[in-house]
Amino acid sequence: MDLLFFLACLAPCLNATTLRRLARVVAALLTMTGRVTMLGISRWTEAGGSYRTVQRFFNTLIPWEKVQWHLIRRHLMRVPCVILLTADEVVTPKAGRHTHGIGRFFSSIYGKPLPSLCHLCLSLTSVNDRVSYPVMTLPVIPPEKPPTAPSRPTVKRGRGRPKGSRNQVRTEVELTAFQRFLRDAIQALQVLVGADLPLLYFVYDGALGHNAGVQLVRHCGLHLISKLRHDSALYFPYEGLQSGRGPRKKYGARLDYGQLPEHFRKFSVVEDNLRTDIYQMSLRHKKFTELLNVVIIIKTNLKTLKSAHVLLFSSDLALAWNELMDYYSLRFQIEFNFRDAKQFWGLDDFMSVNERPAINAANLAFFMVNVSHLLRRQTKFVGMSIIDLKAWFRAGKYVRETLKWLPQIPEPISIDAIVRQVASLGRVNLPEPVV
Repeated sequence: MDLLFFLACLAPCLNATTLRRLARVVAALLTMTGRVTMLGISRWTEAGGSYRTVQRFFNTLIPWEKVQWHLIRRHLMRVPCVILLTADEVVTPKAGRHTHGIGRFFSSIYGKPLPSLCHLCLSLTSVNDRVSYPVMTLPVIPPEKPPTAPSRPTVKRGRGRPKGSRNQVRTEVELTAFQRFLRDAIQALQVLVGADLPLLYFVYDGALGHNAGVQLVRHCGLHLISKLRHDSALYFPYEGLQSGRGPRKKYGARLDYGQLPEHFRKFSVVEDNLRTDIYQMSLRHKKFTELLNVVIIIKTNLKTLKSAHVLLFSSDLALAWNELMDYYSLRFQIEFNFRDAKQFWGLDDFMSVNERPAINAANLAFFMVNVSHLLRRQTKFVGMSIIDLKAWFRAGKYVRETLKWLPQIPEPISIDAIVRQVASLGRVNLPEPVV
């Protein structure tokens, strides 16, 4: 298959030499086995893909955000449909001390901080296709340890409000270094997609379940969909009469998770002695500035009568409960991107230590995630997994190398039949027999 046909849309952001090298590297990644390193890629490239050529490619300054967006807009994105902007960090354990960006980051797989690289990945998730397409992959630089200041005796403050203090404006929050980094990434992606793709919602995990997270996203012109702590103190909006003196009351009765009002129930189902109740209501939190659209999911074991609940929320008060739950669940699609990038495309394997090759290796892994989505949409590869896709391309290389030794090359139709037969030897899902 001529990969340059699919990669031709990248011509506006890549020169001819870099595009030709990228096509050779992509073909090698689709074919190769073993660890994805520069040396491994060079062994599986066709003519013109020496190890030195692969080194030059990884040391080239490539605008990966534009490359990803051009490929998505041309081949993957189907509009009109609802597109979610999702983000998460992926942690990759690495050995050594001199790799650019290495630090101690918390790994949820190991349950502890590890010497590793951390990348912030922003992706566009299609609600109709239920697939996440990575767009921007940025290295997270580990924070420097602040110098330890000598301890001073603490002076106990007197009772009451300090003299001269003023009320804080909760819409003007002080962001942490990572939150500023995330805000700049969101704004850069908005500039990249421009008016071609209207974005309404930003979906993130519970790390943004606070007022600073809401203000960060609202200042970018988006609505946040995230999760609150299970023990969050929520209050109904005050609907009684105002006294006419002093500040207006905003907080009504506190929400009791054990006795939720029945008229807020939206859905209930019982499966295998497990009852699921879903409630939706507009509530206030004393640390948030504005009303929150909260969806409460309660699961109760009918045998033990034990229950647990999850709090999802959005800054969009008009968002329906089923859409809010569906959009938040689609956030997990980015985890499949992390899995594929690590397992098949070299995010765990690359051994580059300098800044530019390390950034190119990480972005190349997520670029291959989009390429695999593109190829599996073709009629020839429908229903294939990534293992099946790599088996097909590997079979094609074996067949072509074998046929070079024949005195006469068979017809192209016969070659395709041989490739299909050889590819079935390494596939997980065998093709249906042709009747």
